[in-house]
Amino acid sequence: MTQTQSSPIGVNSELLNGLEWRCIGPPRGGRVVAVAGDPVNPAVFYFGACAGGVWKTYDGGTYWENVSDGFFETASVGAIDVSTADPNVIYAGMGEACIRIDVTHGDGVYRSTDAGKSWQNMGLKDTRHISRVRTHPQNADLVYVAALGHAFGPNSERGIFRSSNGGRDWEHVLFKSEDAGAADLSIDPNNPRNLFASIWQTRRSFWNLSSGGPDSGLWRTTDGGDTWEDISGNPGLPEGPLGRIGVAVSPAQAGRVYATIEAKDCGIYRSDDNGDTWELMSDDRDLQGRPWYYQHIFADPQDANTCWILSYGAWKSIDGGKTFTQVTTPHGDNHDIWIDPNNTQRIIEGNDGGACVSYNGGDTFSTIYNQLTSQFYHLTTDDRFPYRVYGTQQDNSAISVPSRTVKGAIPWGDCYTVGSSESGYIALHPDDPNIVVSGAVGSSPGGGGNMLRYDHKTGQVRIITVWPELNTGYGAENMKYRFQWTYPIQFSPHNPDVLYATGNIVFRSTDQGSSWEPISPDLTRNDPTKMQPSGGPVTLDTSGAETYCTIFAFVESAHEAGVFWAGSDDGLVNISRDGGETWTNITPPTLPEWSQIATIELSPHDPATAYVAATKYKLDDTRPLLYRTNDYGASWSEIINGIPEDDFTRSIREDPNQTGLLFAGTETSLYVSFNAGDSWQKFKANLPVVPFYDLLIKDDDLIAATHGRSFWILDDLSQVRQLAVDLSGESVHLLKPGTKVRLGAPFGGRRPSGGKNYQLSLGAAVTYTESKNSSGETVRKFLDAGQNPPGGLRVNYYLAEASDSEATLTFMDSEGNEIKTFSSAELENEDERRDGRVAAAAGLNHFDWNLRYPPANRVPGDKTTEDSIIGPLSPPGAYSVRLTVGDESQTQNFDLVKNPNVEATQEDFDAQFAMLLQLRDKVSETHDNINRLRSARTQVVEWAKRAEDSAAQEAVSTAADALKQQFTDIESELIQTEYRGARDRLTLPVKLNAKLLGLVPVVAAADFRPPQQTYEVFAQYTEELDAQFQALQSVIDNELSEFENLLAELQIPTIVPRTTP
Repeated sequence: MTQTQSSPIGVNSELLNGLEWRCIGPPRGGRVVAVAGDPVNPAVFYFGACAGGVWKTYDGGTYWENVSDGFFETASVGAIDVSTADPNVIYAGMGEACIRIDVTHGDGVYRSTDAGKSWQNMGLKDTRHISRVRTHPQNADLVYVAALGHAFGPNSERGIFRSSNGGRDWEHVLFKSEDAGAADLSIDPNNPRNLFASIWQTRRSFWNLSSGGPDSGLWRTTDGGDTWEDISGNPGLPEGPLGRIGVAVSPAQAGRVYATIEAKDCGIYRSDDNGDTWELMSDDRDLQGRPWYYQHIFADPQDANTCWILSYGAWKSIDGGKTFTQVTTPHGDNHDIWIDPNNTQRIIEGNDGGACVSYNGGDTFSTIYNQLTSQFYHLTTDDRFPYRVYGTQQDNSAISVPSRTVKGAIPWGDCYTVGSSESGYIALHPDDPNIVVSGAVGSSPGGGGNMLRYDHKTGQVRIITVWPELNTGYGAENMKYRFQWTYPIQFSPHNPDVLYATGNIVFRSTDQGSSWEPISPDLTRNDPTKMQPSGGPVTLDTSGAETYCTIFAFVESAHEAGVFWAGSDDGLVNISRDGGETWTNITPPTLPEWSQIATIELSPHDPATAYVAATKYKLDDTRPLLYRTNDYGASWSEIINGIPEDDFTRSIREDPNQTGLLFAGTETSLYVSFNAGDSWQKFKANLPVVPFYDLLIKDDDLIAATHGRSFWILDDLSQVRQLAVDLSGESVHLLKPGTKVRLGAPFGGRRPSGGKNYQLSLGAAVTYTESKNSSGETVRKFLDAGQNPPGGLRVNYYLAEASDSEATLTFMDSEGNEIKTFSSAELENEDERRDGRVAAAAGLNHFDWNLRYPPANRVPGDKTTEDSIIGPLSPPGAYSVRLTVGDESQTQNFDLVKNPNVEATQEDFDAQFAMLLQLRDKVSETHDNINRLRSARTQVVEWAKRAEDSAAQEAVSTAADALKQQFTDIESELIQTEYRGARDRLTLPVKLNAKLLGLVPVVAAADFRPPQQTYEVFAQYTEELDAQFQALQSVIDNELSEFENLLAELQIPTIVPRTTP
């Protein structure tokens, strides 16, 4: 087998990256191990997400915004520090050091000198996992980094590093060995030459986590890091072997140091002589849970007897570490805390549910349901419209999230939990989306391989674990069956009642989990040396996360019932083509031994074609591993051309509509191939740097389950397909829009821009900011909700170069009649500015048409109607759009279809549209007459003034006053002239133009034929309006004509009433 070396076929990256993804949420925080506060501004805090970059709040945790996108090249933040000498200087150490099963690596240290607006990588890229960054309290350029180093293998770039010039140069001031790195670092703010560091010997693999060894220990420097002393053997400290150690110097008392130590005699230790001697203060085991994952201790800045321990819970001592009281935080699994040195009531705390702020010392905290940092493993969807996305979130639950709503955004309240599962796969019953099955290892009772069946109708959760034997405390060698943390679960595509789950063998249930039968032998290497209890040499940790020699990827062919493909986490691929009776090992020959088969994707177009994504990163090998077979695994091609050699692969999917269009997710990026994997290119667009754990294509949308930035959707994959053409000879290219589902406008209006804005809709409130992008388009970013797709139709088009000529987009109905034209020219009309301007920049541009016909004409300055004049929404039907740039023109057809959930017929839509047109045209007629009236009255006034010095002054003045009164009498029936603002809304009577507009939402609010009473009310308004129009015309034909004759006698030009000002 050889790697494919075909000529690359791709798309100009600038065009591909012109497409836009959207994050749908949920706004439920993911894991956080790094937090910091601004020492000057009490409202400003920062947190580093374990796989989501750096986030900043300007309002005490009410809202959070990412400030690292576009700068960071990896997603995991292990440490963050804001300089007390200059709060504009921030250091972020990348790669968390709480090296759980899903830990992702970093790329060194980033520095910001403008409070997070921009960042620069300062090196130390091979440290990969950084536990602490500490800045000298009086010098923002003097910074120390505690680097754990590679989690999965030996390396030399670990230990303590120091820079005296802001990270431009680094000194390696403490190094123990290639197997041990720094787990903690504390600096004495009163004497910054005193620092304490802990060195931790640790290693993680697919099957084990080792914590502790002879290289672990506690170290001290008293000269700012020039020299270091191993004080692990000082009096009072426990004997080795030592594991992970947390250390904290008390700023409130010279010489006081706290430490939490993993050892046989584990506990909280304290020194009052700068580490020379120590005393065991507490051996409470509640404070020492999972020491490799926690061991975080912090000293209060003002009270020497107060310290915090962060573990499963958050614990606080006020007696020097002797006793502790638990502090309730919004989520468990606590990791980091920053306490304001000037106000200890002000803190920020980081846990496995996000970051939270307190202004009362931890009595209450801000919410964690405003952080778009969820870490998902796998996803699926239902078949509803709009479809919902389901996934399992690390350290939280399985969840259902709408792909879109009618509320303008996707608020947290529209999401719901579908079981306690934090890990694994998730599957929906094909015929009943209320039934959700998910893996729940680590987050549910029910023995090893926990599996839950959730019924949304009843809200009940059944435990349907294949073999519900409790195995806590044992290694995999003692288990009857071995199930991995994220073992596969799938309903059969051929029988909705058949469910599959895999441990080390494949199981099948024909009664939705009430009983199970094995249908395969052990399909793994079954190596007993890799099935020992995880942990040690100090503390065992048998959560099930390290269970190995299991089936990690499984799929039944949608083409052929009973054809199964299975991939193991120890590097085997097997196939059965007879319902599981026999199995054949078809492992790619060049697949590195002990690789994890992360994904098996069967081609939707060919039953013999399959794609495999594998990885060996937990053995310190970060190469991408992608393979393709076209003959049921008899032969394989390696397909990694274009993917960087250190960006390991997790997922791969093929477009069901275009053969060979592939998408692959890696630890940092998304890639696309247009030639079945022969070559790849990065699909950056507006996606964040984040691990892409799973991908799925649904209703022509591409959905990504990220492990750190929630769910993302690329709407309308037809746009990607159309970019796979040669545009080198084209100066203009209009992409065909995909079919658009007609959805009504969301309830809730806009709020004034500037700062944060709030959208209220059907009882749900969401918050957003608005900004202008490079094209001048207003972009709305939601802070506590998911993003809906554009409300109208998005049209994408390519220009080879920026156009000096006017560019226009004209939308037409099925008969070719123009609905509306939009232009790139400067817009003077307010309605045109609201609708937007056509971009004419080089590259891929887009325009969002709101699907509306032109609105009614306006009365300038009329505050009673300014927000209610909108054009009718186009009914379902066939439409087209024409792009014209200079002398070139292209046209594409598209369909607007009804929401499949509504019952309205085409006749109902047509009747609704017809009445909306009638209403619009009657409003226009009303406003034209008001403008006409006002124009005439203004001229009457002006010419009456010019006649003041004439002999006929009195006659002209008398006639003008009478005319003005007649105009005013008519005007007062048509429009409210006294309205000046909201205070007048309920105090002044509404007039005919506003009454008429009040019918519009009655007709347009939903997809229904207009109620009969709207026709009756419209007829009444029409009769009243027509009477006023006739009265106006009578005044113009008679009294105004007589006034004109009078002016003519005085040789004053006559009056021309105008319908527009």
